[in-house]
Parts: sequence; C-alpha cells; structure tokens
Amino acid sequence: MSLVHVTDLTVEFGDLRAVDGLSFRLEEGAALALVGESGSGKSTVASALLGLHRGTGARVGGSVEVAGVDVPRASDDELRRLRGAKAAMVFQDPLSSLDPYYAIGDQIAEVYRVHTRASRRTARARAVEVLDRVGIPDAVRRSRSRPHEFSGGMRQRALIAMALACEPRLLIADEPTTALDVTVQAQILDLLHTLRAETGMGLLLVTHDVGVAAGSVDDVLVMRHGRAVEQGPVAAVLGAPGEAYTRELLAAVPRVDAPRAPSGPAGEVVLEARGLRREFGRGRKAFAAVDDVSLTVRRGETLGVVGESGSGKTTLGRMLVGLLEPTAGEVRHDGHARVGVNPAVQMVFQDPVSSLNPRRNVGESIADPIRARGERDEQRIRGRVKELLERVGLEGARYDRYPHEFSGGQRQRVGIARALAADPRVIVCDEPVSALDVTTQAQVVALLGELQRELGLALVFVAHDLAVVRQVSDRVAVMRRGRIVEQGPADEVYDSPRDPYTRQLLAAVPALDPRIAARRRAERGEVAVT
Repeated sequence: MSLVHVTDLTVEFGDLRAVDGLSFRLEEGAALALVGESGSGKSTVASALLGLHRGTGARVGGSVEVAGVDVPRASDDELRRLRGAKAAMVFQDPLSSLDPYYAIGDQIAEVYRVHTRASRRTARARAVEVLDRVGIPDAVRRSRSRPHEFSGGMRQRALIAMALACEPRLLIADEPTTALDVTVQAQILDLLHTLRAETGMGLLLVTHDVGVAAGSVDDVLVMRHGRAVEQGPVAAVLGAPGEAYTRELLAAVPRVDAPRAPSGPAGEVVLEARGLRREFGRGRKAFAAVDDVSLTVRRGETLGVVGESGSGKTTLGRMLVGLLEPTAGEVRHDGHARVGVNPAVQMVFQDPVSSLNPRRNVGESIADPIRARGERDEQRIRGRVKELLERVGLEGARYDRYPHEFSGGQRQRVGIARALAADPRVIVCDEPVSALDVTTQAQVVALLGELQRELGLALVFVAHDLAVVRQVSDRVAVMRRGRIVEQGPADEVYDSPRDPYTRQLLAAVPALDPRIAARRRAERGEVAVT
C-alpha cells in the first residue's frame, strides 16, 4: 500500500476551486515535489493530506489516504494521531510556527509528550536528541533558547527537529527554504536528503523553485490552476518536459551559468560609498554590520550585491538611500557628500506587504513622494499616479484598491511605482524578488530592466540569489561579515571567482540537472566531514 494515495482530490473555497481533480501516489521512502506558481494549489494539497481544511468552511472531495488513514472520513482523534506521529509538516515561516514565549526544547518536548505520553524528563531528552540530529550545535544549551535567539536557518532546523520527534513515516515540507540564502538553503536540503536516507521516511516537498526540486526528489508533479500539468521522474520532467507550461516554468528560472547582455554604456558616477562603516550596540557589545565598504554606481548600470544573511547587504543598502547614517565614511550623490534621505535615491523593499500601509489605498501610497516634492494639484497627482501604475503593468483604475487586493508580484510593482514617483536617478532594490515564484520573479526583473533602459536609471540590486543577480547585473560585489571580499564585472566574478567564499556561494546554487545536484551534495558532504 502506498504511503500517500490521492485520487480525484478537489478543494473548494466558496466559488473558487483551488484543487481540481488531482491524483498521485507517494511510496514509502520516496520523495515527490509539488511544483508550480503561487496560487497553483500546492499548499492546499499539502494541507489536505493532514486534514487541515476541516472546520475552515472548505469543501473537500475525492479520496486521500495517508499512512493507512482515510483522511476525509477520519475522526478528530484519528487525525490527531496522524498529525505528528505518522505524518508531520514543516511550514514556510518558522517564526509563525514557533511560540515566541517558550524555549525551543520545551515546544519539541510538548509535541513528543502529546503523542507518546512520555515523562517530562524523557520528552526533554528526546528534544535535545532531535535538535542534535538536525545539526543544532550545543543542543543541550540551545534547547533552552527562544525562537528569536535562533537564525532563520536554525529556526527551520528546529521545526524539522519538531517534525522528527515522533519518527513520522511522512514529512511534508511546504516551501522550507524560500526565505533562506543559498548556503543555508543547501544545508537544509542536504539535511532532508540525509534524514530520508537514514530513517526511510517519505518526503513531499512543496516548492515554486524548480532548482530546489531538481536536487531533492525522485519524482515531480507540476501544478497549474489546481490541476496536474505533468508528472513523472524528476530527470525526465525537467530534462525533457512534454508540456508547454513546464517548459515556460523552466525558461523562467534564472541560471547562474547564463551571462547577461550588458545594459549599455555606463554614464557618470551617480552614487558613491567611501569607507562606509555602521556599528550597532555600544561598548563591548558593539559590532560592525558594515565595515570599510567602498563602491561606485554609474548611470544606466546595475551593481549586484550578494552575500549570506547577516553579511551586511541590507544595512549597506539603507545607508546608500539615507535611511541609516554611517558610523564612519560617507555617501556621495552626484559627486557631493550627502546626509539623510535624497529623493534621487529610492528603495524597493523586500516585503511589499510590510512597506505598504494596509489602511491606505495604493494610489495614496504612490502619491506621497509626488506631494513631498511640492505638487498640490490633486487632479494632476491622481493622473501621475495612474500613469505610474500603468507604467509598471497595472491598471490605472486600481488607484483606490488596497494592498490586500493585489498579488505578491502586483504589490511589488506598486512598490516600484512608488519609487519611480520621486523621479529618482538610482533605485536600491533590497531582495525585491526573493518571495516570488519564478515566473513572477522573471516579470519583475524584466520590468526593472525595461525601466532602467528607458529612464537611464542606475540600480543597486541586493539579493542572496546568485542566479538572479547574474541575470540583472553588470558588476557584482560579494559581501561577507560586513566587508566586500570580491567585486568586478559580473562575468569575471561568476566565471573566475578569486575568493574562496565566492566559490562556496556558487557551489551552493541549486542545479536544474539532478545529476549535477547530486554531485554537488556529495562534494558538500566531503567538505563537511573533513
């Protein structure tokens, strides 16, 4: 009997059919990826496997069997025994899945006690054991830490440890690496691979990143609009896709080995950093997030800034815009030293949800920079905002809509329109596509390139995704621990990296060829052992 057997699954929310007649199997110990764009129904399917739609008002049809449990017809007690004990789920955002008030070890121990009725001491020991198993150093001490004391990668490891506590037969991982940089992402994927090999558990991986799927699973199921477009062995589907949509999905994936055509002759220097340093904290607790960074940006070119989380990329970007004052050094705009915010240098933020006021319509948010420049004619302001909305590919009539009425990619377009409202010469983009699926990501990247060519903009593109950075950048600066360890023309940095850290980053980039992915995983394992 299959570990997971889904037949003609449908899930409806009101008039919306999110999943439409989906069927698939997952055998014991095997790994399957559900791949598709945002809104394709992937996470809805994952939730249906654990009966998480029960009580939500969703209508679920078809047959779902997981570890011998008929999920739609199971009693509440049977579902509780299924969740955690036989099948466990790791969610995309560990911060929303972990209680901020309780120690990590206590949360894992509680899960173990609920399913096994073990003593507190036994549950506590089990929590330390699984934390150690997923690579948390000094597990006894760190088990007493709270979620905010862990990095993003460590929190994701803690969630995996919680899922492993009761030795489930199935692990469902819903976008487990979306917000992680390439090296931490590689570590988490390697961990899942090792756990599969050692425990024999099955893995259902939900992801919009085709590269993540290529190196992590045996089979792949491509979804679109709630339906299965194509499914089969991962090497066959990704190597020779039979469906047009799968080919479109693969074509949208940025590749680290694909040089970008130059954006054109670069003009005069419009932005310059000289010896920038930014410290946080005081006294002995002070640390330098950015330390002695110098760079230049010319009109019409794109400078990519890459590095792991904590490397200082975002702090550097905020100083370039004027949102943070440097502890030492200076930022120069058009040859003049500048302190504070300059309308000529604007920023597009990583998360458009948190950078747009949910209580104001998007038109008013875009209008703010126009009013700040002294325009008082409301009719002209409204007309200009509509022009900007249309310029970024949205309808001008959506002026009065609110942020929640837009998709993630559309909200990012609103953020770009707001940046353009100030008529800037430079736009600093801080992880502008990290939370978007590959097709939406490609659309936003193409939009930025189009705007750059038409308006002569200079772009500073801050990201942890090396493939995206190569796609958009003329020059690249690689940051580590607050310093630039390597910078130069993009093709030189990518094709002939001089610094070992740059080579390490490039080796962690997911490969679309499963054979290459397996070889890189083996090489990373050898480095870890030595």
